[in-house]
Amino acid sequence: MANNKTLCFKCNKEKITYSCEGCSKHFCLMHLTEHRQTLNNELQLITNEYNEFKQTINEQKQNPHNHSLMNQINQWEIKSIEKIQQKAQEYREILNKSSQTCTNDIEKKFNNLREEIKQYQQENEFNEINLNYLRTQLIEIGKELKNPSNVSIQPNPQPLINDISIILSKTSKFNKWKQNAITVAGGNGQGQELNQLYGPRGIFVDKNKNIFIADFFNHRIVEWKLNAKNGQTIAGGNGQGNRMNQLNFPIDVIVDQQNHSTIIADCGNRRVIRWVDEKQQILIDNTDCDSLAMDKHGFLYVSDLNKNEVRRWKMGEYNNEGIVVAGGNGKGNQLNQFNCPTFIFVDDNQSVYVSDGNNNRVMKWRKDAKEGTIVAGGNGHGRNLNQLSQPVGVIDDDMGQIYVADFENDRVIRWCEGKEEGEIIVGGNGKGNQSNQFKGPIGLSFDDQENLYVADALNNRIQKFEIIL
Repeated sequence: MANNKTLCFKCNKEKITYSCEGCSKHFCLMHLTEHRQTLNNELQLITNEYNEFKQTINEQKQNPHNHSLMNQINQWEIKSIEKIQQKAQEYREILNKSSQTCTNDIEKKFNNLREEIKQYQQENEFNEINLNYLRTQLIEIGKELKNPSNVSIQPNPQPLINDISIILSKTSKFNKWKQNAITVAGGNGQGQELNQLYGPRGIFVDKNKNIFIADFFNHRIVEWKLNAKNGQTIAGGNGQGNRMNQLNFPIDVIVDQQNHSTIIADCGNRRVIRWVDEKQQILIDNTDCDSLAMDKHGFLYVSDLNKNEVRRWKMGEYNNEGIVVAGGNGKGNQLNQFNCPTFIFVDDNQSVYVSDGNNNRVMKWRKDAKEGTIVAGGNGHGRNLNQLSQPVGVIDDDMGQIYVADFENDRVIRWCEGKEEGEIIVGGNGKGNQSNQFKGPIGLSFDDQENLYVADALNNRIQKFEIIL
C-alpha cells in the first residue's frame, strides 16, 4: 500500500490518492471530496448565470422596446424634437415682429387710400381711370397683406438635426456543411433503371425535400421522394424524341408549387414545356434554353445559349417574345454581354444571377439594369480561389452569398458579393467518386433547412451535404 501512495495536491502529504480527470491532479479522499464540492459550486454558478441570461432573453422577447439600442433612438428623438421646437419658437418670434412691421406699413397705405376715396366722394369729380386706380391699389394692398414682400420661408440645405441610421450588418453566417455527402438519388452506376441516373443536370428540391432531377441522357424528369431507394418518372421516359410525351436532353427543371406543375428546359427540342400529370403544354418554342428560374411573383426566366441572353415571361403570357433582362448584346466578355450563359438564379429583388460559362464568371444583373456586375470569377480560367472553370449551377442565400458549381474544378465555391475571391464549401478534393469528391458538379439546390444538394453529373448521383448547426 505504501507504494501506491502519492502526494495529495491539496495537503501535500503522502496518502492514497485519486486522480481528477479534468485537472489531472491527485487528491486524498478528504480533499477529493472538497475538490468535487468546489466543482459543484462552480457548476451552480454557471447554472445561475444561465438562468439569469435566459430570463434576460425572455424579457427581451416580451418587451422588445426595452432593447438598449431602442433607448438611443428614443434619446435621439427627444433631443431632435427639442431642437426643432426651440428653432420653431425662434422663427415664430421673428415672424411676429416682421409681420407687425408689415401690418403697420399696410395700415398706413390703407389710410392713405381711404383719404383718397373720401376726397373723390367729397369733390364728386372722378372717372373710370380714377376708379381703376383705386381698385388696383386695393388689390395690391390685399396681396401684400396675404403675402408680405419683406418675409418668406426657404428650406435650409443644411440639416437642422443630425440624422441617425439603422445599419443591419450583412455579416456572413459562415455556414458549414459536412464534407462527406450522403447519396440521396442515383449512385448505382450509369443506367436507365429507376434506381439509376445518367448525367443529371438541373435539380429542384421542394418543401417536402422531394428531389426533382433533369435526367439528361435518359430523356426524363425523375422525382426521388425523401429517403426513397428509387425514383419515379414524372415527365418523359418515353425515349428520345419530340412528341409531346417525349423529352430530348432535358437540362433543367423547376416545380411551380402554386400550380402543381413541372416546367422543363427541353434543350434538344429547343422548347420549354410544362407537364401537369399526364398533360403537356409547350410554353416557349424556338429557344436554346439551358436553365430556368421563377421569381416570387411568378415570372419565368429562361437563359438562351446561342442568343447569349436571359428573357423573362409573365406567367400565362407565353405567346410573346418575352423581355430581355440580361445580355442580349451578342457574344462577348463586356459587362453587357455573355459567352454561353448556362444556369441562372433569381433573388427576391428580381436580380438575375447568370453563370457565364465561357467567360468563367458569374454575373449579377439587377432589375432593369443595362449591364451586369461580376460577383464571382472573372479572372480567367483556373483553379485559384479568385477563378472559376466553366461555372454552371448557381444559387444564393438570404445573406446575398453566391454558391457556384465550379464544373471543371470539381468543387462548390461560395463568393460573398464584393469579395475578390471565394471559399471552397464542399468538394475540391480532386476528381473522384468518394463522398467528399465530385466528377463534374452541375445543379445546386438548398432545402428549407439549408442542406446543400449537388448534381454530381459524371458520377450519376445527387449528393446531399448536411449543414452543421
